[in-house]
Parts: sequence; C-alpha cells; structure tokens
Amino acid sequence: MLKYTIRRLIGMIPMLLLISIVVFLLAKAMPGDSLSGEIDPNNTNPQYIAEMREKLGYNDPLPVQYFNWISSFVQGDFGKSTRYKMPVSDLILERLPNTVFLGVTSLVITYILAFAMGIFAGRKPYTIGDHLIGGINYLGLAIPSFIAGVFAIYIFSFNLGWTPYAGSVDIRIPQGTFDYWMSRLHHVIMPAIVLGALATASYTQFLRNDIIENSRKDFVRTARAKGTSTSKIYNVHILRNSIIPLITFLGFDIATIISGAIITETIFTYPGIGQLFLTSVTSNDYPTMMAITLLLSLLTLVGNLIADILYGVVDPRIRLD
Repeated sequence: MLKYTIRRLIGMIPMLLLISIVVFLLAKAMPGDSLSGEIDPNNTNPQYIAEMREKLGYNDPLPVQYFNWISSFVQGDFGKSTRYKMPVSDLILERLPNTVFLGVTSLVITYILAFAMGIFAGRKPYTIGDHLIGGINYLGLAIPSFIAGVFAIYIFSFNLGWTPYAGSVDIRIPQGTFDYWMSRLHHVIMPAIVLGALATASYTQFLRNDIIENSRKDFVRTARAKGTSTSKIYNVHILRNSIIPLITFLGFDIATIISGAIITETIFTYPGIGQLFLTSVTSNDYPTMMAITLLLSLLTLVGNLIADILYGVVDPRIRLD
C-alpha cells in the first residue's frame, strides 16, 4: 500500500505540471487584463501604465512569466489579488473554512440520506416505498442546483422563515460560543442540502441497484442455505460489496467540495471558495482564479488516489501492491 501511494504521488508531479501550463495559457488567452486591478484608477498616464506593465512582468515572454508564477506557487506564494489587494493565499485561507464546512455538511447529509433510502429500496424493491424513493431521486436529478437554490430560498427563507438566505453566520453572536456554531449550522444547512441533492439521488440509485444485484448472487444463496440471518446477509455480505462503487464518488467528492459549491455559494451569497472563484473570473482577478483552479486540480488527483486506496480497504480482492 505504501509503495503504491508513493508511486502515485510521484506520478502526480508531471500531471500537475501539464495542468499548470494549461491553466496559465487559458488565463493568458482570456479577454481583458488584470493590470486594471493593479494600477491607480486616478492615473491614466500611458507612461505610468507602461511602467506598471514592466514592473509587474507583463511584458516578459510567456515562458518567463510562467516560470516566475509556478516557482512562486510551489513556494506557497500564490500572488496578490488584484481585486481584494491582499495575498491570494490569505484570501483562500479566509474563505476555505466556510467551503469545507459546507462541503462536509453536504457529504454527511448526502451519505446519511443515500444509505437510508438506498438500503430500504434495495431490500424492498418494486414496493410503494421503492417507487416513492425513485420518484424523489429522479426529481433531484432533473432539477438543476441553481433552480433548486432559488426555490429553496423563496420557500424556506422568504415564506416560512426557517433558514437564512445569505451569509455564513450571524455577526452579532460572539465567535467560538455554542450559539455561534449553531448559527453557522443554521446558515449552512439549506445550501448543503441543495449542494448534495444531485449526489444523494445518484448514490441512492447506485446503492439500490447494487443491493438488488448482489442479493441474487451465489454467495448470498450459500449464506442463506447455511442459516445466516437476513439482517447479517444484507448488512455484512451484500452491503460491503454494494458500497464499492460509491467509493469512486467519495474520492471525487473531495474536489466537488469546492468546485460544486460555486453556483450554490453564489446563489446563497455564502462567502466561500466557490463564490471567490466566480468573482475572480468576472473581475479578471487572474492570480486568484489561477490559484483556485490549480488547487482544484490537485484536489481531484488526491481524491482519485484516496478512492483507489479505499478500494483496497473495502474489497480485499483488490491488491494495490
């Protein structure tokens, strides 16, 4: 397992290098220029602008600009945000806890609901309960997250007043107190449900179908012939084999904690990495956009590695070494 992990980590290096080149070239190919965020808006002297371009290295050849950017990135210097006038690393660290909290909450809700509904539908297929769960799942798959978010705000925030429609915490509550964390949970619960709705529907259907398929295999018939209880057959023999496909999604979820929250955070005005990324794109804040994009790519690769490792943990037939 250790050798496999080391090999995979080493293999990530050239892949991340290629991704960084693509990210850099795409940023340079975008219309506009981040220089407008660096210069003094009250000074439009062409000579001043030319001096700023030279000072910031915008006149250097592309290979030189790329080398300067990637070498600083590896050392933890992501550059300075042209919109917020602060280091990108500090900006990301400021927003990251909100996105992680949103993503973890969404994953917890997703897996609790998916396991509950998937196991019920798999153990009692083609019943009224199974069809009802299937209808809910297909509805969750059909409705886009931005539509679901707007309706959730309209119904649960404006009409019922159950949840806030913006922000991550009530600023009037002292930080670190019990009420503070309850306020954070109160603000994150609705965006987390909207963010996890699509994944919940997919996981439920995958788990349901795998449980039905595995319940018809020979090892289940053998267990029943030996007198093994039905609950043990489903909870030990069938469920362990049925959750293997979900491990793949768990690895990718590490990346979707941030990338999948872009639309959700924007709709709910939730101050996280997703909203920061969208703001950086619309305002030509290239240092922030490039740093977040490259970090998302890194998280995707790490998620794939974790998924492969978990395969070997869940399924003893898989030998990574």
